[in-house]
Amino acid sequence: MKKLFSFMVIALIGLMLVGCSDDGGTGEAAKGEETTKVKVAYMPNYASLNTVVAGIKTGTFKDEGIEVELVEFADGPTIIAALESGSIDVGYIGPGAHVLPIQGEAEIFAFSQLGNADEVIGSAKKGVGNIEDLKGKTIAVATGTSSETILDLTLAEAGLTKDDVTLMNMDASAIVTAMISGSVDAVATWSPNTNAIKNEMGDDAVMLSNNARYADQFPSIASWLVKPGYAEKNEDVLLRFTKGLFKAMDYRVDNLGEVAKWVAEEIAVDPDSVLQQTGDGDWITTKQLMTLIEDGTLEGYYKKQQENFVDAGRLTKEEMRPVEEYVLFDVMKNAAK
Repeated sequence: MKKLFSFMVIALIGLMLVGCSDDGGTGEAAKGEETTKVKVAYMPNYASLNTVVAGIKTGTFKDEGIEVELVEFADGPTIIAALESGSIDVGYIGPGAHVLPIQGEAEIFAFSQLGNADEVIGSAKKGVGNIEDLKGKTIAVATGTSSETILDLTLAEAGLTKDDVTLMNMDASAIVTAMISGSVDAVATWSPNTNAIKNEMGDDAVMLSNNARYADQFPSIASWLVKPGYAEKNEDVLLRFTKGLFKAMDYRVDNLGEVAKWVAEEIAVDPDSVLQQTGDGDWITTKQLMTLIEDGTLEGYYKKQQENFVDAGRLTKEEMRPVEEYVLFDVMKNAAK
C-alpha cells in the first residue's frame, strides 16, 4: 500500500512539472518567468496600435512573460493623466503631447515612429500641381494643429508666407467636405481625412507635401511612455515589455497588411480604412532604431521637437532640458540586446 501511494505521489509530481514547463514560449516565460499584466493605453488608429497588437497576436509579449490589457483613450494628454493616476502602466502618444514629458509629467522609454499622417493636398483642376502653385490660392486648415505646421513649412519652401494665400480655418470634417466640393483649392489635414479626400477626388488630388518631407525641421515623433519613477521601480517588467514591443516592431515592418487587419478587428472598423493608414508613419526595425540612437539622430529629433514647441509658444526656453533626462535610452538599448 505504501509503495502504491509513493508511486502515485511521484507520478503526480511528474505531471505537475510537465505542465509547468509546457508554455510554448521562447523568452522569459519559457524560463519560468512569472506572467505580469501590463495595462497599455492606446488611441484607435493604426499608428498607435500596430506594434502592440502585432505583439499580442504573434506572442512576443507572452514570450516575455507579459500579459497585455488594452485600454482605449482619445488623446495623448488624457493618457498621460491616466499614467499619473495609476489606472494604466504604459501609454502611446503622438507629437503634440510630447510637451508634457519635457515638462516632467512622464518619461519616454521607447521611440515608436516618425509620423507621416499630415499632408498638404492641392486640386489639379484648380491649378495646384506643385507647392509654388499655392500662391493666391484658398487653403483650408485646422489652425493650431500639426497640419498647420506642415503648411507653414510647405509655404516657406516655396518662398511664400500666409500673406500670400487665403486661409480658411475649419474642423476636420469640414475640411474634407470643402475640398471634395471644390470650395477650396488646397487643404492641410491629417489621416484618415487625407485618405478620404484622395479616395473621392482620385487624380485631381495632388499630395504636395507631408511630415516625412520636413522630418529634419519638424520631426513628428510618436513615443511610448510611463509616469516618472515607474521605470526605476519596475525595471524588469518594463524591460520585458519593451523586448516584446521591439520583436513585434520587427514583425510589423514586413507584415503591414496583416497587422492592419488585426488592428481593424481590435477597433471594429473597416479593414480597408486601416490599411490606408499604413502610410501614416516611417515604420522602422529595432536595428534601425539602434542606429538612430548610436549616431545621435534620435536625440536630435527630440531636441528639435523642444525647439519647435518653444517657437510655437507651447514651451518656454527655461523649460527646455537635456533629452536624456526624460528619454530613457538605456531601456531601448537593453531591450534590443
